[in-house]
Amino acid sequence: MACRIINKRRHVGLQQLSSFAETGRAFLGPVKSSKFITDEGCHKSVLVSSTVRLLESLDTTSAVGQLLNEAVQAQNDTYRTGATTLLFLAGAWSRAVEECLHLGVPIPIIVSVMSEGLNSCSEEVVSLQVPVHNIFDHMDSTEAVSGLETVSGSSLLQDLSEAISVPEKQDLKDDVPQLATYSLSEKPGKSPKFFKPQATVEAGKNTSQTLKNLHTDTCFRKSVLIHSRHFKRTDNNQGICTPNRFLEQCGAATFQTYGCRDLVELAVGLSHGDGSSMQLVEAAVRLQYQNACMQPGSRAAPFMFDISRLFTFCLPGLPETFSCVCPGYITLVSISSAAMIQELQNRPIRVVLIEGDLTESYRHLGFNKSTHIKTVLDGVKLQEDSSEELWANHVLQLLIKFSVNLILVEGNVSEHLIEKCRHRNQLIIGSVNGRVMQTFAEATGAVQVAYITQVNEDCVGSGVSVTFWRNPLDDLDRSNRMAILLKTEGISMITAVLTSPVRAQMQTKEDRFWTCAYRVHHALKEEKVFLGGSAVEFLCLSHLHILAEQPLQKGDHACLGRLHDTSSWLASSLASYRPTVLKCLADGWHRYLSALLCNTATYSSELEASTFVQHHVQNAVDSGCPSAYILKEYNKLNSGIFNLGISNKPEQIPRVYDVVTPKIEAWRRALDLVLLVLQTDTEIITGLGHTQINSQKLEGCLFL
Repeated sequence: MACRIINKRRHVGLQQLSSFAETGRAFLGPVKSSKFITDEGCHKSVLVSSTVRLLESLDTTSAVGQLLNEAVQAQNDTYRTGATTLLFLAGAWSRAVEECLHLGVPIPIIVSVMSEGLNSCSEEVVSLQVPVHNIFDHMDSTEAVSGLETVSGSSLLQDLSEAISVPEKQDLKDDVPQLATYSLSEKPGKSPKFFKPQATVEAGKNTSQTLKNLHTDTCFRKSVLIHSRHFKRTDNNQGICTPNRFLEQCGAATFQTYGCRDLVELAVGLSHGDGSSMQLVEAAVRLQYQNACMQPGSRAAPFMFDISRLFTFCLPGLPETFSCVCPGYITLVSISSAAMIQELQNRPIRVVLIEGDLTESYRHLGFNKSTHIKTVLDGVKLQEDSSEELWANHVLQLLIKFSVNLILVEGNVSEHLIEKCRHRNQLIIGSVNGRVMQTFAEATGAVQVAYITQVNEDCVGSGVSVTFWRNPLDDLDRSNRMAILLKTEGISMITAVLTSPVRAQMQTKEDRFWTCAYRVHHALKEEKVFLGGSAVEFLCLSHLHILAEQPLQKGDHACLGRLHDTSSWLASSLASYRPTVLKCLADGWHRYLSALLCNTATYSSELEASTFVQHHVQNAVDSGCPSAYILKEYNKLNSGIFNLGISNKPEQIPRVYDVVTPKIEAWRRALDLVLLVLQTDTEIITGLGHTQINSQKLEGCLFL
């Protein structure tokens, strides 16, 4: 059978992926530009400021669009951050794969080497991890945080953590990063102000620990593409990873890396320019910490930020200075309930929790109504009252019997019942989040029931207080509803109130709040962060250039991955094609950094930004140890790559951090998506599946 060399056919899927990725370019980095998406059919527009909202508004019905949307949604659902990085790198690496195909690189080698390169980068960036330990040890558990009060900053610790090694020729004493004290503005509604560093930490001179030994407990998942019929994972190699020989060559000189041991430092470092949202997140963490300290046995276990107990409440039309965090649950009720709230707010009330709907016709899932059976209640004239009225009266009697004044319902509520109960100072709130219901159940001792008729004394909770959130007339929205606050002693639930005078910006404000909240959540959970400001991506770029220049050792079979048991010709060709593929992979990082610099208006053109990046890449490669170069030059690059868009004055720039696992997973999802589209395109173009392509036919064929 003759080989099918198809060099005129184009990989449409890769081109579509690049086009989709280009639409989200403006969302990369801390300085984002919003987009108006217009529906040509109905001529309606929507304002979007994130990759997730963008893809929701675009037509992604194509095969590539669906794959991209699924990858972005999976990243967002799991981590709530990293979606824009995923989108951009998917586009950049699509172009990298196209370049490899244009240069005649066989597809199995592209897949193997790109996977090897990303795995190697994942191991390399461990050297830029910063430990997050004992962050609550110095926090005052009695510090008040309430209402509109803004958390004030505390001084950053100056403790040094483990040392890492750099070449002895490098004198880093004068250029080590500064560890300083910063404060957040105490004026409500304003972004945090960064003050001049108050302390400088000098590097030590006599340490022996190497970069490779730093954070040895970290383990990265090795992802292997197993969807394709072209590529298969072998039994002997469950992942592609090159031993990190580079770090072993870095020498034994020293500089210091510092741990993050202060909540203010961590919050500012993870804010990425969104200080107002991060202020609310920091206040929420402090509130939850204070509540945890008040619980019995709180000293026995370390505090963990429980993001499942954090909720948002959006109130458009009010100034942003009204944004705050409060313990308890905030929701909207009709203005006609103002008199009832006034009556209830000075005393503890009893509560009932309903899991389903609170309507006469509601039946639980799987309920089969019996036929030819009529229900008759003694003492009631059915001919005078409708079934709805009959049911409402029965519910009212139950609530009076158990002295219940608050009913929280997860589903819908009968409007007729709401009106009847209002006259007896009985407040019913519907469409309550399931996690809110669970939190109130734990705090009040209530037991959730499916039907109101199941309520008995053991199901009723107590100790709930209800009050106006603010002046009722200040909180009215267009539906003439007002905000109220429900809470009870010891409740772990916290509500972040998000306000904005521009209604179109509320979705963006809520999305950004959750992004900040999840960054803090992941950092505290993993107890580590990356040195931020694109230092990690810069290290990946520099490392791939060094890796491309290193010859493939005879005894090193890690790179062979899926190739060692297929074609001997492909395996022998790996050494010649490997540098090309690694450099194409590195080009993706290069485009990423250049786009970041352009978005922050640091450079007027992408060519200028690219030149800047290339200059520092060359310096990093020439230094022999890019990790050392990055940390040495960190202060000098504050206004460039490493602290984008935060301040024009290097002395006012705090350390910037990135979360670890979400970032690396965004890289892996991006590359997996690109390779999946590549294999799909290849099968369409060649018309051959894996069962038709064996190792002999691969030789000289798949140059697409």
